[in-house]
Amino acid sequence: MSLIDLLDYGSVLIFAITGALVASRAQLDLVGFAFIASLTALGGGTIRDLLLDRNPIFWIDNPAYLAVAGAAALAVFFSAHLLESRYRTLIWLDSFALAIAVAAGAAVAIGQDQSAVIVILMGMITGCMGGLMRDVVVGQVPLILKQGELYATAAFAGAAAAATGRHFGLDPLFSLSACALISWILRAGSLALGWHLPVYKSTPPKV
Repeated sequence: MSLIDLLDYGSVLIFAITGALVASRAQLDLVGFAFIASLTALGGGTIRDLLLDRNPIFWIDNPAYLAVAGAAALAVFFSAHLLESRYRTLIWLDSFALAIAVAAGAAVAIGQDQSAVIVILMGMITGCMGGLMRDVVVGQVPLILKQGELYATAAFAGAAAAATGRHFGLDPLFSLSACALISWILRAGSLALGWHLPVYKSTPPKV
């Protein structure tokens, strides 16, 4: 199993759990759990593969990814009620999934010898789009759009680290590890310490 496969499996599993937790908060049935979990887990990677003309798409080439998402949905369906705070669990699991998925997206683009700009964009798309679709479908404000929080910025910084490592000829494992770590540290800092970007605030016109 390649490094890209391992990263994809990791991001699919954790993102599927977050999708299922969102489904539990929305009180959906088992089919709803499976749908939201799969959408969250596979959405970002699907868009990445379509944009890179990667044929077949990763989960069509290997349906085991679907099985992982389905198993995660089933497990959460029967265990979500045991969690004291599903939302807190959700946002922290999402931070781990973001970090792994950004590295997975960057790794795919690097494997295709894409430019640094494309490496960064594919890392961000893989990391952000699944969660964005998850939140939109269930009618929540997407985590990526939460006021001032570091989400897309964390994905950008991590993917940029991977592109920089490739540029300087560093070992891919080191570059992708740095990618995931930087993405997670920034996202975790936003959640735990309130790190954020400046937020636009309009001022009333002077009379």
